[in-house]
Amino acid sequence: METEQQPKLTASELSLLWTSYQNDSMAVCGITHFLTHIEDDSIREVLEFALDLSKGHIQKVSQIFEAEQYPRPQGFTERDVNLAAPRLFSDVLYLYYIENMGKFGLTAYSIALSSSSRDDMVDFYSTAMAETVELHNRSKRLLKEKGLYHRDSGLPTPDQSDFVKKQSFLTGFFGDRRPLLGVEISNLWYDSVRNGVGQAIIQGFSQVAKDKEVRQYFARGREISGKHLDLFGSKMHEDYLARGAFTLTGEVTDSKVSPFSDKLMIYHISALCAAGIGQYGISMASSPRHDLGIMYARLTAEVYNYVNDGAKIMINHGWMEQPPEAADRKKLTK
Repeated sequence: METEQQPKLTASELSLLWTSYQNDSMAVCGITHFLTHIEDDSIREVLEFALDLSKGHIQKVSQIFEAEQYPRPQGFTERDVNLAAPRLFSDVLYLYYIENMGKFGLTAYSIALSSSSRDDMVDFYSTAMAETVELHNRSKRLLKEKGLYHRDSGLPTPDQSDFVKKQSFLTGFFGDRRPLLGVEISNLWYDSVRNGVGQAIIQGFSQVAKDKEVRQYFARGREISGKHLDLFGSKMHEDYLARGAFTLTGEVTDSKVSPFSDKLMIYHISALCAAGIGQYGISMASSPRHDLGIMYARLTAEVYNYVNDGAKIMINHGWMEQPPEAADRKKLTK
């Protein structure tokens, strides 16, 4: 029976914990392999910090599930990582990856925190948020120190504030298009950088996946990322702005020995795509120019279809773990 001191976990809280366990157990596998090949000591420190965070999160989530007598998800284990496999990515890509995953965590934990009501859940996600801020700042600072951080374009300073006077402010397909707004540049840049990192990761996965269907799936994802990179870059190039896209596939080795299970890799790409869909939604909502809104809607549909096809592969191979779900009331009445 519920008590005021410790109410049962809500559907939101159960789902958040379940997803956190999946993502952190995946991160432990990935970072553990990275650390077997890391050469740069400063990047090693950031990776070790990230690994400790994920292990701590797994322990905390496991404790909550145990207290609730709720079955802990399987997630990913040592069976999903081959520590004897050669490195697949360079130290530089490790750092870009961790900084990108820090951004992913900031978004995920802010949503988790705002969706949680139970005190222990609020405490957990508040702490996780603060830890992820530290991880993001440390990785970003290191990118700057190494001259690897890319800043988006600056804007001219107007003489005074003003108001929009013409409907052409919204024009995107016909007539003269206005220059990009700062927020539109920010979105295009951010989406471009994320695709650059994602394209390199999926390129590596496409080289080492054991299953032919999975390799083909990753190759298709690499082409989608490349197309999105070109599209974002072309929008910025129209206003003579620096392209946000930078190619990181050169930071992928020529290894064909997989460090990870196909199950882990396809889940990882699905998680990155899901985060990308969310970011495209934010970009679409904050881009008044019609051509940009339509572009993001079309790209979102493309990524959604790609993720859906990945889910079918996971189901067919028995790799998709059952998330928390409501009772099937219709079935129970039969």
